[in-house]
Amino acid sequence: MLQAAGVQRVWAFDEGRFGLRVGLRKRWCWCPRGVRPPWIVHDRYEWLWLYAAVEPATGQCLFLLLPRVTKEWFAAFLTTFGAATAGERVGLVLDGSGSHRAAIPWPEHVVPLPLPRYSPELNPAEQLFRVLRPTLANRIFPTLTELETAITAHLQPSWDHPAIVQRLTGYPWWTAALNTMSQSP
Repeated sequence: MLQAAGVQRVWAFDEGRFGLRVGLRKRWCWCPRGVRPPWIVHDRYEWLWLYAAVEPATGQCLFLLLPRVTKEWFAAFLTTFGAATAGERVGLVLDGSGSHRAAIPWPEHVVPLPLPRYSPELNPAEQLFRVLRPTLANRIFPTLTELETAITAHLQPSWDHPAIVQRLTGYPWWTAALNTMSQSP
């Protein structure tokens, strides 16, 4: 499929929701018998969506924090991604979300490579969210700006050190498939 698409590089894409209402995780603390540990909870329903594209072979990544998951915002992401990868034919592996299947213009050099249904474990970009969510759990953010600052601070090492992303997202079967693809005539 990759050879038929004629792509030179393959990226993985996904989006994840992060909000002011953070997920509660089990935490250990000592309390007197019969007393519940204190939980700080402030339910507010505002979110940011982290659009993440990673290239597991090199560790390169592109992140955008956007307000929603819609075809318009996905088109904005594709425009940014297309500008960042200009000059090469690039495959973009993504799931079957409605916004991904919408009739929007794709950059000419970007080829969509859809994943099978109900298979998020095949998408290397999911690993970024698996690592990021626990760092934001059990915290209260007063504003979306502060949440954005915290997310950016946790993603900064990914920009500075691509090897971190490469180790996190470079599934052995992914890199083997890319090596096979690059060796074929």
